[in-house]
Amino acid sequence: MQRLSDWYDHPEYYEAIFGTDTAREVDFLAEVSRRYGTGGKRWLEPACGAGRLVAEAASRGFQVVGYDISEKMLAHARARLSPALRRRVRLHLSRMEDFFQPELEGRVDLAFNLVSTFRYLDSEKAALAHLKGTRRLLEPGGLYVLGFHLTDYERDKAEHERWVERLGEDTVVCNTHEGLPDRKLRRSAMRNRLRITGPGKDLLIETHWHFRTYDLAQARRLFRAAGLQVRAVFDFHYQVDAPRAPRDIRLDSIFVLAPGEAAEPAPRE
Repeated sequence: MQRLSDWYDHPEYYEAIFGTDTAREVDFLAEVSRRYGTGGKRWLEPACGAGRLVAEAASRGFQVVGYDISEKMLAHARARLSPALRRRVRLHLSRMEDFFQPELEGRVDLAFNLVSTFRYLDSEKAALAHLKGTRRLLEPGGLYVLGFHLTDYERDKAEHERWVERLGEDTVVCNTHEGLPDRKLRRSAMRNRLRITGPGKDLLIETHWHFRTYDLAQARRLFRAAGLQVRAVFDFHYQVDAPRAPRDIRLDSIFVLAPGEAAEPAPRE
């Protein structure tokens, strides 16, 4: 067995796991934009990764800007685009807290980030910079659809998820482990193992990092500090006809955020 590190260096295997709901996710985003926002054609994906949602949205006629911190992911994203789609897509290398393009200011109809990448931002300062920067790019009626897992600080067991997918002749098994959250440090230890087996192949890609933690109150305070208001909340089933009631917010949450009142002072760490 060959051992490797950092699943972001292997976009084809990363996408084998996370690329299974692409069409449904874009269906959901388009309908949320129509119901709650402008329904317009200019979209932005922070941390776009290997570009599966960028390509799908562009294939439906949207003008899409994406950015990511990984050169390998962006190279994969560019390679998947046909010449026709490349005319509708712009891709940039950037961190989430730093991204800004003057030509986009006040012009984005829909920004979106669905798979907890937001939690890589490891401080309140970085998270707030990202949210304020994204808000600055939105049309007055634009939206930021932000999905991430909230934290249950009372849990006493680690969390584990497992998926199995096929990629050609290969089998990709993904095991993700999240340790107990540290309420004081606002983080939890993460470990992902991708095991890829197939003809003449046996790989293990193991990645370690920390995610920032948020309960619902912490998330709402951060949104208010960024000048964003919550228009609706959904779960990861992407059912646009089934928004969550205010008292039924689950740990897997997709927040539909819209520009609101002027930003409040940043919450304390």
